[in-house]
Amino acid sequence: MPAEYEIHAIRYGTNDRRTRGRNFILDERPNEPLTMDFFCWFLRCGDRVIVVDTGMDPEKARKHGHTMLLDPVSTLRDLGVEPERVETVLITHMHYDHTGHLDAFPVARFHMQSEEMAYVTGPWMGRRWFRHAYEVDEIARMVTLLHQGRVELHGRDRAIADGVSVHWVGGHCAGQEVVRVRTARGWVVLASDALHYYEEFERGIPFAVAFNVSDMIAAHDRIRELADSDDHVIPAHDPRVLALYPPSGPGLEGRVHRVDPPPRSL
Repeated sequence: MPAEYEIHAIRYGTNDRRTRGRNFILDERPNEPLTMDFFCWFLRCGDRVIVVDTGMDPEKARKHGHTMLLDPVSTLRDLGVEPERVETVLITHMHYDHTGHLDAFPVARFHMQSEEMAYVTGPWMGRRWFRHAYEVDEIARMVTLLHQGRVELHGRDRAIADGVSVHWVGGHCAGQEVVRVRTARGWVVLASDALHYYEEFERGIPFAVAFNVSDMIAAHDRIRELADSDDHVIPAHDPRVLALYPPSGPGLEGRVHRVDPPPRSL
């Protein structure tokens, strides 16, 4: 029987001081507030767990003006996932809010687009605009893990496990990827930062932090090819996720929500 996964979204941080002008290029209401939430995810099918991104280091959160709401590593433990035993971690890209807890997974193999590694160790990092969402110590740590044989750098499309695959879309950064997951309701796409907000997808507009705007817009079409419908697409930073999907269990509302069931009607 084909594997079907639960998908749990951990909301570990927020920033209620963001504005539309900081989030969208040439927005008509640039001073209007638009909260940004921060998520990482884990997939579970029976005893198998795959972690998607590792969240943000609290020191980096303070540096960049974000509010940490919980420790994603401790939250995994609370949900029955032992980080020390997780064997597979997917890194959708290396911005600081996705690579903050690499060392919490001591036996894991990390999977990442080879284009992202080339980007973060190449000439574009000499330009402040392109490096400002990266942290050099986290890049250095990933290079160290690569030399230790614990990083698999893959091409643009790669099957990770039965029912889980990763796909390059670029745009937000050179190696941005999305994760396609088979669930009981069909194929769901964790868009990561290929979509920060549903609004980008609904209106066909780019996010303000971009390496290649044309790739960012083209990613919308690729995401639609991979997902069973627009209702099967999950962005990385939209507070609307909490309203659309149920908590993963009692007492987890606003903290951890399951995004594999059908979304609620709002």
